[in-house]
Amino acid sequence: MDVILFLIPIALILGALGLVAFFWTLENGQYDDLDGAAQRILNDHDDDIERG
Repeated sequence: MDVILFLIPIALILGALGLVAFFWTLENGQYDDLDGAAQRILNDHDDDIERG
């Protein structure tokens, strides 16, 4: 029973840290361009690749 009194606050603190990290990523614009990566992979631009 003593272990539960130790683990519950740790679980709450870790959950709060995860929530803070999620809101930090929202504020910093991590999820602004969700379609950009999907469209970039479809582009057929080989200009950046050096051929030897």
